[in-house]
Amino acid sequence: MRTWVNGTIVESAEALVSVFDHGLTVGDGVFETAKVVDGVPFALTRHLERLTASARGMGLPDPDIPLVRHAIEETLTENDAGTPLRLRITFTGGISPLGSDRGDGAPTLVVAAAPLKAWPPSSAVATVPWTRNERSATAGLKTTSYAENVVALAHAHANGAAEAVLANTVGNVCEGTGSNVFLVLDGDLVTPPLSSGCLAGVTRALVLEWTDAVERDVAMADLGRAEEVFLTSSTRDVHGVHAVDGRTLDGAPGPVTRRSATVFAERSAADVDP
Repeated sequence: MRTWVNGTIVESAEALVSVFDHGLTVGDGVFETAKVVDGVPFALTRHLERLTASARGMGLPDPDIPLVRHAIEETLTENDAGTPLRLRITFTGGISPLGSDRGDGAPTLVVAAAPLKAWPPSSAVATVPWTRNERSATAGLKTTSYAENVVALAHAHANGAAEAVLANTVGNVCEGTGSNVFLVLDGDLVTPPLSSGCLAGVTRALVLEWTDAVERDVAMADLGRAEEVFLTSSTRDVHGVHAVDGRTLDGAPGPVTRRSATVFAERSAADVDP
């Protein structure tokens, strides 16, 4: 695979940034991940809008979106875009002092691609003993500071699950480490609101637009009684859950999950940049 780094396409093994890059030393950066099918990134405009929103939330300069689009085109041209790819756009504070202060240099922009792995029909999830702070300065921003997610996901894997679900500080469902969470409760399809601290997922937004799902606070205890649970993300689309903390959801993926997945597949196939 080949990677675009600050204006140059290189082999991925040679894709290097400075050891003083603020994205490396303190996680001062933002990123987006998009699915690429038949050489076309899905919902790219939404991803780039969120990249800009995250950068502004971090106090970074606005990314040069025409440059980002050019970098994406070059990256996809240089790789086998005939196979499904995971596309990652990373934008950081660039070379800075060793500490929290930013430098005055140019930001770093990296566009990378990798084969997109196929998800199983459904997965198990596990809750974890750590919370997401919905009042954090970076709540809802897609930053490169993913240490909490790494720890939570490793905990889930150690407990036989493919994804972790985190609560927020008031005990409501927030999100997964790389996904948003939807539940069917008493026949209603619901997902936590953005005020829960969750990321404003692109797939989450489209499911809200294309189905009868509604936003409302969901207590963590509700995971234990949900009739169905599914995850959404840019690489998963709508992905069913068959177990929560070891409790099996009979018939998963259930009818609401299957219907939501079908609607998403049909609508996304009809419009690659909704």
